[in-house]
Amino acid sequence: MGPYNKARPREQGDIKKCLYVFTGEGRFGGHTLPAYWNMMGPFGGTTAATLLRAALEAPQRPGDPVALTVNFCAPIAEGAFEVELREARANRSTQHWTMTLAQDHGIAATASAVFAKRRETWAHQPAEMPSIPPHETLTPMATEGRNAWLQRYDLRFAEGAMNFEARADDDPAPSRSLLWIADKPARALDFTALAALADTFIVRIFLVRGRMVPAGTVSLTTYFHTDAAGLAAQGKTPLIGVADSKVFRRGYFDQSAELWGADGTLLATSVQTVYFKE
Repeated sequence: MGPYNKARPREQGDIKKCLYVFTGEGRFGGHTLPAYWNMMGPFGGTTAATLLRAALEAPQRPGDPVALTVNFCAPIAEGAFEVELREARANRSTQHWTMTLAQDHGIAATASAVFAKRRETWAHQPAEMPSIPPHETLTPMATEGRNAWLQRYDLRFAEGAMNFEARADDDPAPSRSLLWIADKPARALDFTALAALADTFIVRIFLVRGRMVPAGTVSLTTYFHTDAAGLAAQGKTPLIGVADSKVFRRGYFDQSAELWGADGTLLATSVQTVYFKE
């Protein structure tokens, strides 16, 4: 890998610009932000955005991210961290990166990303955007007094809002949510913002059980279905999100999600494996 350019200054409090200091070839130093804190550490979307940002900083990357997988190995403690970036392999079509986030206690997260230069080709979108009431007709989710990261997003549910009414074992609530999602304050959409937005959905087991249970994402993969120009065209317009699960069994469950532009463009899909204990 060739030498990196000096890191540009970051805006304080913006998780999409959360790599603060270039510390050497392929290494970046950073610090957690209280504004995006979850229950036991940073909101997982923060970690995904941080690791993706490292690869986006590489001057030799050929294009835009196609896929990002993040494995959450241990809780990230409040304080400093370091991200190490390595180019695993490149060919004429794709470039593969690996990223590691570490603190004094060891590795906290690992990730891999695939980049490619997208070209004009035949296109077909069998998926259909879900029908949802207009953004302005739905009430924003109340976030006062909740985990700090929730206050960084405007979440307006049409279906599947969190309801803290405990359900019996044989009477789980539906696992599907449909909502409008936007950064708060609003910001133009880019890949780091999209990577974070892919993890803004309520953990499905909280929804179906009607209460908080010990749970945490183990692995999250996000697939990006557009390029930087396609994201720029979205501007600051809120996105439509859909999340659901297929099975809860033996301590783990799946959670899938879709992120749509208001113009009907499917921008990203994601799937994650989540641990739970009950």
